[in-house]
Amino acid sequence: MEGLYIHHILYAVVALVFVPLLFAVFAKKPSLIPTPVQNLFEMYIEFVDNMLKEQMGKEGRKFFPLVAGLGLFIFTGNLMGMIPGFESYTANINTTLALALMVFFLYNYLGFKKHGISYIKHFMGPIPAAAPIFFIIEVISHISRPITLALRLFANMTGGELITVVLIMLIPLLVPLPIMVVHLIAVFLQTYVFMILTTVYIAGALTEEAH
Repeated sequence: MEGLYIHHILYAVVALVFVPLLFAVFAKKPSLIPTPVQNLFEMYIEFVDNMLKEQMGKEGRKFFPLVAGLGLFIFTGNLMGMIPGFESYTANINTTLALALMVFFLYNYLGFKKHGISYIKHFMGPIPAAAPIFFIIEVISHISRPITLALRLFANMTGGELITVVLIMLIPLLVPLPIMVVHLIAVFLQTYVFMILTTVYIAGALTEEAH
C-alpha cells in the first residue's frame, strides 16, 4: 500500500513539472495563426475566464491561477488512469481530500477577510429566532463540502480505473472501448465539477452578504 502511495506522489510531481513546462514551451510565443495546441490552450483559458466571470464578475479573474491550475492538475491526474502503466493520483483519497481541504480553508478565509466577523452571520439563516438551528445546519453543510468534493472525485476515478482494467483483462481490447469512452467523459466531467464547485464556494463566501 505504501508503494501505491509513493507511485501516486511521483505521478503528481510529474504532473506539477510537466504541465507548467508544457505551457512554457507552447504558450511562450503565441502565433497569429494558432497551432492546434495553442487553440487548445486558448479554449481552456477562455473557458475558465468565462466561468469565473459568470460566478463573480471581473473580480473572479484574480482566482484564475487557482481554478485553472486546479483544473489542469486534476485533469492530468484523471487522464493518467487511462494510460497503460500509469496510475491516477486522483484515485487516491489523500490527494482528493488535500485538494478539497485547501478549497474549504481558502474560501472561508476569503469570507472572513472580506466580511470580517460578520461572516459568521452567513451561517445564521434569515430568521434571528432560529439562528442557533440554522448555524448548526450550515456548519454541518460546510464541513460536508470537502468530504463530498473529495469522495466524488476519488470514487469516480477509482471506479473508472478498476472497471477498465478488469474488462481489458477479461475480454478482448475492442469490447472495453465503450467503457473507456465513458471513463474519458468522467475524466472531463469530474474535473469540471471540482472547478465549478470551487468557483461557487469562493463566490458564495465573497458575494453573499450576511442575512
